[in-house]
Amino acid sequence: MTTSAKSLRQNKDESKMKTYKASPLRAACAALALIASLSAGPFHAQDADGFVPLFNGRDLTGWVPLNVAADTFTVRDGMIIDSGLPIGLMRTARMYENFILELEWRHMKEGGNSGVFTWADGLPAASGPFPRGIEVQVLDPGYAKRPGANEWFTTHGDIFPVRGATMTPTGRISKTGQRSFPIEDRTKPSPEWNHYRLVANRGELRLSVNGKEVTVGKDCVPRKGFLCLEAEGSECQFRNLRIKELPSSNTPPEQTANPYEGFRQLFNGKDLGGWKTNDAVNAVWSARGSHFVSKGGVKGRKLDLWTEKSYRDFVLCVDWRLTKKPALKALPTFTPDGLYARDEKRQIIRKEIPDAGDSGIFLRGDGRYQVNIWSQPMGSGDINELHKDEKLPADLRRQMLPKLKADAPFGKWNRFYITLKGDRVTVVLNDQTVIENCPLSRATA
Repeated sequence: MTTSAKSLRQNKDESKMKTYKASPLRAACAALALIASLSAGPFHAQDADGFVPLFNGRDLTGWVPLNVAADTFTVRDGMIIDSGLPIGLMRTARMYENFILELEWRHMKEGGNSGVFTWADGLPAASGPFPRGIEVQVLDPGYAKRPGANEWFTTHGDIFPVRGATMTPTGRISKTGQRSFPIEDRTKPSPEWNHYRLVANRGELRLSVNGKEVTVGKDCVPRKGFLCLEAEGSECQFRNLRIKELPSSNTPPEQTANPYEGFRQLFNGKDLGGWKTNDAVNAVWSARGSHFVSKGGVKGRKLDLWTEKSYRDFVLCVDWRLTKKPALKALPTFTPDGLYARDEKRQIIRKEIPDAGDSGIFLRGDGRYQVNIWSQPMGSGDINELHKDEKLPADLRRQMLPKLKADAPFGKWNRFYITLKGDRVTVVLNDQTVIENCPLSRATA
């Protein structure tokens, strides 16, 4: 299975996606349909220096929300206004390889936090709201009042890898050994404007702050990808963004960011917009920063969270974790072909195992098509209701069991890619295929 989605369809009447039961679930993004605007940015004429505007001063044409709300990034008076909430990013509509980027920024309160990401992936990493990429820090000097200043961070233009990216720090280096620190403090405090000039070429990043080069990172991977502006808690303003592309160095695929083409947000990071809610559902589910949270110990079919739209064929990317502290619990056991294991009296055989909760994803608007999230030794990703059905043939039930246990340890984030095309479902958990091309139609024929 590929994590990109290049020929997907949606149909409002034929299928639904659903989150299920009362365990924390983080909805990331789903590939629902191709978005034509992702393939190319707007055309702008070059100036005498070979730069083109990266922001037209009127609207956000050429930019795409990565995992933020519609009002996180807005335009006012020729500026991009970053509200800071929810924490997340807006990216360019296209990737860049080698370039010179210039921009101005200012924070609107002391200690404000933001950033510019280079060479970033098209989806956040499973472990948080940020994608893999290289971040150029945008911090107000007032942030230096926090613990760790000038030890593991500065407020004057650090460069560092994020979420699995790699970089060789140079010059002045943080105590963690991960960040390139600026050799000189040149950032002006809020509400003054600062100028960044970033030269990105062949995996090397060189940052000039207010007219002087101060920070360098080398051997960056990825070295081709999206550019992003970061929202991280408070208002930051950007203006005069312009870019000059440099000759390509033919970056190989293994050093190129993953575009995750065609993915669209199902969660805006602020509320349950786009999901069916009522008072009962709102009492169980809530938005908390970059993820959904549901109350533990609450069950009920009328408390499940459904998308407002219905979808046909798709790839769903969803990050999840079970946060309850594991405790031994007598849970059902299963036969190798997916049935409940029973004793001679037909009673289900139970065994004490560490249990941290139970949840899942419903497909096609039907509880029988549940991709399971649970604590069982077989691992998550099984088609739960169907492999327990004694009326189905054993070979089909076995197809609905995980090929291996790919779950992360309890409390850690996991990532599903669920591909549903026609009656066939494939489930990839943490980059391991656990269900492959399973025919749902045989279970309902």
